[in-house]
Amino acid sequence: MLILRTFLKKQWFLLGMIAAVLLATAFPQAGCHDGFLHANDLANIGISLVFFFHGITLSVENLKNGLLSWRVHLVVQLMTFVVFPLMMLPFCAVVGTLFPAGLILGFYFLGALPSTISSSVAMVAIARGNVPAAIFNASFSNLIGIFVTPLLLSIFATTTGETLPLGETVLYLFLLLFFPFALGQAARIFFKKHVPAIKPFINLFDSAVILLIVFSSFSDAVESGLWREHGWIVLLETFAGAAVVLALALAISSVAARLLHFKVEDAITTVFCGSKKTLASGIPIAKIVFGSAALAGDINLGLLVLPIMFYHQLQIFVCSFLANRYAKRP
Repeated sequence: MLILRTFLKKQWFLLGMIAAVLLATAFPQAGCHDGFLHANDLANIGISLVFFFHGITLSVENLKNGLLSWRVHLVVQLMTFVVFPLMMLPFCAVVGTLFPAGLILGFYFLGALPSTISSSVAMVAIARGNVPAAIFNASFSNLIGIFVTPLLLSIFATTTGETLPLGETVLYLFLLLFFPFALGQAARIFFKKHVPAIKPFINLFDSAVILLIVFSSFSDAVESGLWREHGWIVLLETFAGAAVVLALALAISSVAARLLHFKVEDAITTVFCGSKKTLASGIPIAKIVFGSAALAGDINLGLLVLPIMFYHQLQIFVCSFLANRYAKRP
């Protein structure tokens, strides 16, 4: 019983995502865009609140402390917004005839996303890496990702013959994500002392909003024939693709740190921050950028978010193993 309780405590979010997909499969009418739960409207409100809370918790002092490691920052941001998208082009070309079109778009979306914040910093701390640099890179990546991710997606859309209203998308992301974040930074003046106490609530709320978006996205996807057209084989394809992408990202970031002769602490930060992609910001961005296309039936949003869902779990598992290996060094 103790083992089961420990497992549930550690893996409740993974189980929650599985439950959200199963519920959406069983009751898609409840969570779809015109369903009685109004999950889409609730998700938009939740997304803004998530970024407002992130604004409250992000310390400017921590960002200042991490500024000095400029070579690490350069490599991590290049990995996140240049190497990853470029890596996705040949990857998507190779699997293009094997995977559904919506899944291919999902993998490119994965490549265009910013790095994750909490797990990157946590892994670097466990591995005894350069924590201030990790905080700076993860936070900075998420801030510029609000503008860079839609730009990368618009470039990809052009190459595939699709269109993405870049100006409208960036403005919408600014109002829904960046503006609440800025308000949160302003509110930090009043809540700064209470951040440690409210942080567990914020993390829980963050996870709950993600689960709501997963439920809403898959409800729409099931209604439009996700499992009817693709079946469970799509899960195996996504898992295999995410595993290959993660292996490539870890290898490239490790080689880059070695060629630049980074000390071990900087190499750890480069590998962990340069190989990670955010689920917390990724699914809300997907909902915002592709929401209207999903409602029109042009894009299967449930299929599109599968790569980041699988990649998130794989990166946590693999990087936890690597972090503990690094931690055992003298």
